[in-house]
Amino acid sequence: KRLPMGGGLGGGSSNAATALVALNHLWRTGLSQDELAAIGVRLGADVPVFIRGHAAFAQGVGEVLQPAEPAEKWYLVAHPGVSIATPQVFNDPDLTRDSPIRSLPALLQRPFHNDCEAVVRKRFRKVDELVSWLLEYAPSRLTGTGACVFAEFDTESAARQVLEVAPPWVRGFIARGVNVSPLQRTLVGG
Repeated sequence: KRLPMGGGLGGGSSNAATALVALNHLWRTGLSQDELAAIGVRLGADVPVFIRGHAAFAQGVGEVLQPAEPAEKWYLVAHPGVSIATPQVFNDPDLTRDSPIRSLPALLQRPFHNDCEAVVRKRFRKVDELVSWLLEYAPSRLTGTGACVFAEFDTESAARQVLEVAPPWVRGFIARGVNVSPLQRTLVGG
């Protein structure tokens, strides 16, 4: 995979989870997903969801997961050429820290909101420009703590049409959302 560093896409967490799952399988250690997830959460908040390999709603620091079955849509993921370290966002005094905790059904009934987006857009002009550009074509969101921005489409061709008109400074790719990771499909099939 080729994910931009500091893009907010979970690339490092995915790598850590893949290493744990693969070594557990290859070395036949017999650790359960719960045991692997307990190890993984110490490595990063997103590691447990990648260990389980299924779409989920996460709470806490990533250790409380509720399986979810979102529609497997197409996504345009765009990167503005900047890298954002998560501590830069979490240490910002303007970051909202008192958003109410909502259940998955409640969240799915409300418009999406990312508390990190205002901070990232304020601190990183290129991210702000990217969100503004992509919003002209589709509802767009910051990925976690950024720097990538994504928009959801019903078809691959609709996503590609928008990517084709991207400004020259934008790098992007099209991906299809999946509810079960390729690693889990391989382990179950193999």
